[in-house]
Amino acid sequence: MNAGRSAAQPAMGGREWSLLLALAALWGGSFFFVKVLVAELPPFTIVLGRVGLAALMLNLWLLLRRDFMPGSVRLWSAFVAMGVLNNVVPFSLIAFGETRIGSGLAAILNATTPLFTVFVAHLLTDNERLTPARLAGTAVGFAGVAVLIGPDMLAGMGHGDVVGEAACLLAALTYAFASLYGRRFKGIPPIKVATGQLTASTLVLIPLVALVDRPWNLATPDAAGWGALFGIALLCTVVAYILYFRILATAGATNLMLVTFLIPISAILLGVGVLGEALRVRQVLGMALIGGGLACIDGRLLRRLGAWRLGAWRPGAWRRRLRPGTVAERGVGSIRGAAPVVAAAPGVAADSTVSGGGVHSARERSRGAPE
Repeated sequence: MNAGRSAAQPAMGGREWSLLLALAALWGGSFFFVKVLVAELPPFTIVLGRVGLAALMLNLWLLLRRDFMPGSVRLWSAFVAMGVLNNVVPFSLIAFGETRIGSGLAAILNATTPLFTVFVAHLLTDNERLTPARLAGTAVGFAGVAVLIGPDMLAGMGHGDVVGEAACLLAALTYAFASLYGRRFKGIPPIKVATGQLTASTLVLIPLVALVDRPWNLATPDAAGWGALFGIALLCTVVAYILYFRILATAGATNLMLVTFLIPISAILLGVGVLGEALRVRQVLGMALIGGGLACIDGRLLRRLGAWRLGAWRPGAWRRRLRPGTVAERGVGSIRGAAPVVAAAPGVAADSTVSGGGVHSARERSRGAPE
């Protein structure tokens, strides 16, 4: 293991784990807030409220710091494209999907983003090809998707659940394309990329909402609706961005990928505990398969298991692990000491980071995160 790889794998301390759990709770909470809002507002209006309020808060933050946004037309054109790929399209698809399926299932389907990212990167890049481990991971993960939506597919494409599930899967695919496009923002301060794409998303959505939803004809949301709207904008977008970039800076992209495993858990707990959603056995099985696929793609768990088995069964290894004064040396015959665990080499996650239930390139650290 060379020094470069070790340096690329920062350690996760108690503070980093706390921030990671908080980020997972926030991004899992976004599915909960959307489920509350779809009972009050149409999808495009929900997304405009989320990105518009978040953009306003971030622009005010930069203004108070006297840290002004760049004025390059070319850069703002890229912000528009990124906003469409990373905010407008996936946020709208998820909101539409949650009009038909539960928030927990939407979060599980959104966790397939890394699976789509592996295939998209293989097709569109020269340096991120499919490896046997990645191929196995995607196969296991998509088996989980089949378990989740298979029975509904057999019921017919007109089945409401299938339409909602397909919308959430399409959102995950869109995040995969956004992860590749976002690499062009390398070198730009992350807070400015987040502000730029959210501002651009707001400008794109204003005429769309005016044309499709006609918000002036909509009923005013109740207190729960306003609370959910400010919650998803302030907590799940602004605060989540801050935590995202803090973890990325201190723990690295590989460790940040772990949030993908945690987001569905927090979303399911909120959906079942607060909204009273039912959790089916096949949803648990599907989530387990998707999690197993992500573990194969990430690679660290498999490498650690391989290192443990190698250390445990190598001839004579037990003798090297004995230390003076152990029970074994006193003749009882037990062996103390755990098998050595080597540092994990970067896998897919070394090239990627996660945002809102999706993986994003580490080379795109400067951009914002998705749902």
